[in-house]
Amino acid sequence: MAGGVSVRDVDAQKFVEAYSAFLKRQGKLPVPGWVDTVKTSPAKELPPQSIDWYYTRAAAVARHVYLRKTVGVGRLRKVHGSTKNRGSRPSHHVDASGSVDRNVMKSLEAIGVLEKDDDKGGRRITQSGQRDLDRIALSTIQADDDEDDE
Repeated sequence: MAGGVSVRDVDAQKFVEAYSAFLKRQGKLPVPGWVDTVKTSPAKELPPQSIDWYYTRAAAVARHVYLRKTVGVGRLRKVHGSTKNRGSRPSHHVDASGSVDRNVMKSLEAIGVLEKDDDKGGRRITQSGQRDLDRIALSTIQADDDEDDE
């Protein structure tokens, strides 16, 4: 399979894993100092158990923005939110932390993957960011094909 592969053609979980590994390997993504202590949502009891969760969230945000035209922090809060266990009362959906998603977007903006959209508000993917994501998608599909051949 040659060129013409986009992020849409790849399984979401495999792509996010591959892109987060790429971001970590690259070492350019600015990671805030609070990532080891912060909860990602009021619905959560504990912080994330993975030490690389910030890279995974950044990859998920980049993929989400790639698949849509423009995305703001409020939309990401809703996407990354979850149901809150309220004990004997019924569970309800709670949006995720806006600070986490905002900082992820700022980090992706700092390395040139996202840019602010002045017309509609929110952020959109840059051309270089789109090129990076398509390249990772192609390598993910090729890795899948190699596994199938074995």
